[in-house]
Amino acid sequence: MPMSSPRALGRLAIGGAIALVGAIATPAAAQQQTRSLGIDTPNIDRSVRPQDDFFRFVNGGWLARTEIPADAASWGSFNELRENSRTALHSILEDATKANAPAGSEKRKVADLYASYMDSARIESLGTKPLQPELTRIAAIKSTKDLPVAFAHFARIGIGNPFAVFVGPDQKSSSVNIVSVSQSGLGLPDRDYYLLQDAKMTQVRTAYRAYIARQLTLARQPDAEGAAQRIVALETAIAQKHWDRARNRDRNATYNKMSVADLAAKSPSYDWKGYLQAAGLGKATEVIVRQPDYVSAADSIIAATPASTWREYLTFKLLDAYSDELPAAFNEARFQFRGKTLSGQQQMAVRWKRGVDETAGALGEALGKLYVAQYFKPEAKARMDEMIRNLRKAYEIGIDSLEWMSPETKAQAKEKLAHFTVKIAYPDKWRDYSALRVVRGDAFGNAVRANEWQYADMVDRLGKPVDRSRWGMTPQTVNAYYNATNNEIVFPAAILQPPFFDPNADDATNYGAIGAVIGHEIGHGFDDQGRKSDGSGNLRDWWTPADAQAFEARTSKLGAQYDAISPIEGSHINGKLTMGENIGDVSGLAQAYRAYKLSLNGKEAPVIGGYTGDQRFFLGFAQIWRTKMRDEALRQQLLSDPHSPGMARAYVPLINNDAFQKAFNVQPGDRMYLPPEQRVKIW
Repeated sequence: MPMSSPRALGRLAIGGAIALVGAIATPAAAQQQTRSLGIDTPNIDRSVRPQDDFFRFVNGGWLARTEIPADAASWGSFNELRENSRTALHSILEDATKANAPAGSEKRKVADLYASYMDSARIESLGTKPLQPELTRIAAIKSTKDLPVAFAHFARIGIGNPFAVFVGPDQKSSSVNIVSVSQSGLGLPDRDYYLLQDAKMTQVRTAYRAYIARQLTLARQPDAEGAAQRIVALETAIAQKHWDRARNRDRNATYNKMSVADLAAKSPSYDWKGYLQAAGLGKATEVIVRQPDYVSAADSIIAATPASTWREYLTFKLLDAYSDELPAAFNEARFQFRGKTLSGQQQMAVRWKRGVDETAGALGEALGKLYVAQYFKPEAKARMDEMIRNLRKAYEIGIDSLEWMSPETKAQAKEKLAHFTVKIAYPDKWRDYSALRVVRGDAFGNAVRANEWQYADMVDRLGKPVDRSRWGMTPQTVNAYYNATNNEIVFPAAILQPPFFDPNADDATNYGAIGAVIGHEIGHGFDDQGRKSDGSGNLRDWWTPADAQAFEARTSKLGAQYDAISPIEGSHINGKLTMGENIGDVSGLAQAYRAYKLSLNGKEAPVIGGYTGDQRFFLGFAQIWRTKMRDEALRQQLLSDPHSPGMARAYVPLINNDAFQKAFNVQPGDRMYLPPEQRVKIW
């Protein structure tokens, strides 16, 4: 399947005339509109036929003149808006540090935390002194019997271990919070970084060992080189027992409820009751174990590994997690590996950018409240409400039109659709940070206490009903999400900006952009995993066997289309790993188009800027996926990210879309052409 390279994006240098079917001349009066085109026309590359490479046709000008910033691993529309958001937060924080807000107020807390991080001179003067209480705690581990209590403590301050233990909704009883246990413990992005034997991964592992040794040397730990080898060997043993990411997407396979006694029986060497008690989760009687065989395997690894190696492991995890709050040499070492080797960044982000990220990570909604007050335009919410209503209607029509789905399953699907909750811009109820203590001048302590506050907030949910008012993203986040157990779609304020959403732009462009995002998030409720829960968010099979089989036949065809794409030599998109996002993209685009047509109320769309309404819709869609990536970042995405690269997201949904093929007169022989019988339509 031909596709532009996600790196240089110039390998399909296809010339030819532009054939914009339907862009006919109309009287000037008919073209006058109160809303703008909404398309960044300087980005269009008119040397490329839209029928051959629509991504480059829409974004080629941008690709030609845009360089990935030295401190970034990739660059595109998401990155541009994230940089805008970070710049806005920087202004807010600089003002807050000068405001002398009342002690204990949220504004004072964000100011003090930011100022503490920015005080690099004090951080340098303290050296590793702030680490000493934690290093002393690690040194006290004398045998593997001490590990459960030690792991519980370090989990409170954000330090990983072979198990990730968290509190969240029970997938089969979505109003109840329960403890879940999952695989964890790796320092590289994915198990494949340890297991693949190609030259690139071998180089990464060599660099990782060197990075571990460097951190331990800076902290004046003994035998840093030997410790690095032992840590990598330990993590490799853990990685060998990890489930791969595609398998971990299976909501049925990862739902294994058992009593704490049964969990303990799976791990005879590891005191789970002691861990849960030390972790503040002692009242739990049942847990969900995501990977039961991993729990047993990890138990054997823990028992077979000397306590001395676990001390080295935890010491490195501590240094790695808190490098930003330590002297510059620690942070530089971390950047050289995690920024440069793993992601291809050429230089570290300047300190104020990292300070903004630090503050947003610790006090996200407190900072978000200030962001919304200063930057969010309320009129955007009303426009979004209207679009979402049309997207819901489009999905309802789409469900009714499915020739392969039985009336019984259609009724269940529409029932689920009717129960979707929508959240736009910012929470109705903000998080309370009054219990988080921030001390000006104590960057390390602030980071530790922020992690402890987050952990305590999570633990406090156990035994309480699920609070469905909570948000999983902050308002200043440029993204959107679907939450299966809440059956909700969420759109933070920061994504409601061009090119995703432009209140001054024509509806066609907005439906192609943010409309496709809305459709994508609704689509997650009906993707290969989202379809497994009902309107209340409970994991329940509401499909007839025949309908499930017909659905899976279509998703298999879609997966094969993505599997065929090789964005970088030697690597392909993993159609199983990316299946949910791919279904969201293909279905979201189709339903956004239907919603756009509904918005016209039977009227013909005007021609604006020489483009028909249908053409503007697809132009709006393609421009949100403009992106460039460094090889290292792209390789990491292909191995560990459930999203396909941006270029594929602007390609596969279009070749499967009848309306696109018609709007741009795509014919057999064109690179964007796919025969009708091969086009995948799911919703």
